[in-house]
Parts: sequence; C-alpha cells; structure tokens
Amino acid sequence: MVELRAVRHRYAGRVVLDFDQFALPQAAAVAVVGHNGSGKSTLLRLLALLERPTEGSVLWNGTVVPRRPAASLRRRVTLVEQRPVLLRGTVRDNLVYGLEIRGFGRSAVNGIIGDVVDRLGLGPLLGRRRHELSEGEIQRVAVARALALRTDVLLLDEPASSADTAAAGALYRALAAERAARPFAVCIASHQLEDAYRWADDIRALADGRLSPVTPENLFRVELPAGDGMKHVHVGGIEIVLITERAGPAVLAIPPTDIFVSREPLASSARAWRSSGTARACTFGRKWGAWSLSPP
Repeated sequence: MVELRAVRHRYAGRVVLDFDQFALPQAAAVAVVGHNGSGKSTLLRLLALLERPTEGSVLWNGTVVPRRPAASLRRRVTLVEQRPVLLRGTVRDNLVYGLEIRGFGRSAVNGIIGDVVDRLGLGPLLGRRRHELSEGEIQRVAVARALALRTDVLLLDEPASSADTAAAGALYRALAAERAARPFAVCIASHQLEDAYRWADDIRALADGRLSPVTPENLFRVELPAGDGMKHVHVGGIEIVLITERAGPAVLAIPPTDIFVSREPLASSARAWRSSGTARACTFGRKWGAWSLSPP
C-alpha cells in the first residue's frame, strides 16, 4: 500500500534513514523495533506523508506520491506520535472532531465513538479534559481518536510507552478487534519486543537508520577499544572477541543463526565467547569478523 524506495533521509546533513525499500502492504501488521535513535519515529513520519525523504520516493499503491500530496490521500493515513497532542475540550470532543469535519452524521459518529470507547475502556474519561488525564490515558485517547477515523493505514509511535500492563493489553486487543472488523495496515514502532512478537505478523529491526537482518535481542551497544586487530568487548557477563579497525561506540549485530551453545568445545573454526557466569555453556560465533558493526 505505502512504500519507500531508495530512501536516504537527512537532518542537518546527518543521514538518519538509509535503505533500498520499506513496504507496508495492505492489511499488514508490522512492528518496527530498535534502539533509541535508530530512526523509527522518522520512518513513521515518512510513511505518514508528513515529511518528504531527502532522497528517494514514496509510493502509494505503486504510484509515486507527489511532493505535495492531495488532502484526500493524506486522510487515508493517520499517525499517533509518542507524545500526542489533544485538542481543547473533553475527551469526547477529541474523538468526534475528526469525524464531524469528514461529514459523518450524528448517529454514525455516536456509533463509531461507542465502539472505540468500549474497546479501549474510555467511558469514564469522556467528560475529562487534557489536564485531567495521565500520560497513559492521553495515549489511549489519541489511539482511539485515530481508530475512529478508520483510515487505511494506522501508524503508532510507542503507543503503550506510558501504559501499565492492563492498559497496554487493552490497546492491543482493541487493535486486533478493529482489524478483524475491517482490514487496514498498521505499523507500530515499539521498544516492547515481547509485545511486538505477540501481536505483529512481521517484525523489522532498525539499527542506525538501516534495516537490520538481526532483531534487537541480538543487537548490542558496545565500546570498541582503539587499535587494529583483535578486540574484546563485554555484553553483560559475556565477552565477545572480534576483529575490526573500528573504535569507539558502535552497535554489534550478531545473526542468531551464527550462534551455537555447547557445554563442551566444538570442533569448529568458530571462536568462543566466554561467559563470566556460573553456567558452563560456551557460545560460539561462525567466525571472526562475520558480524556487522555500525555507529551507535
């Protein structure tokens, strides 16, 4: 449905996104995961047609989106940012506003609002104003407002970052119920890897603005010592040995297919990672220099 091709996006001359393709198909449920500063929020803004990539193209159903998209196209995609802004007035005022300016009648508005209010448990909040809400409640209201618009693409930036476990569960159940009622594409940027695995059909990892074949549980921030050749870095209680000319802060990406766990040394060209814990298991990589490094 919406696709980015050959995108390289910069802020103040610094490249923050750089990849050949990112496609969000119709009715897909995609989670984008990665460390802070990996480019998740910027990616969502490009998909939402709020920013134009410095280089590359944005396509909608295979057609290149012009530099100034038509309002009718912009209304087909909705972004809820991590710290959403509510309009003046009550929670109910926020929920009905977008529907009213789109020409929905009162009965239709009441029906749509009633559905999202029930699914997200917002009934007790309808008469409250922004200053009377917690950050988690503001996020839920913003998601409800976006769901009420029934757009073709819904983009959510850390929608459960301020929610407790119960509220986060209600949010993901509401998304699932809405997607069961009508197909639409949803893409969520999240630090909650466990939640992403639970609800998403497709998980994509970003590392330093690039799509990574390695998901975040195998991405490690490390500090590389100066000098060339063999270097030792520590991730928790594990010492990793690698060969690189790089120095300073970096992100180490280790594909899970290159990891072996054994209680005894393996007859292999792999090099061991030594654990400082009490377990006797040793973890092995395929070979030195096989893992990718990128700036933090």
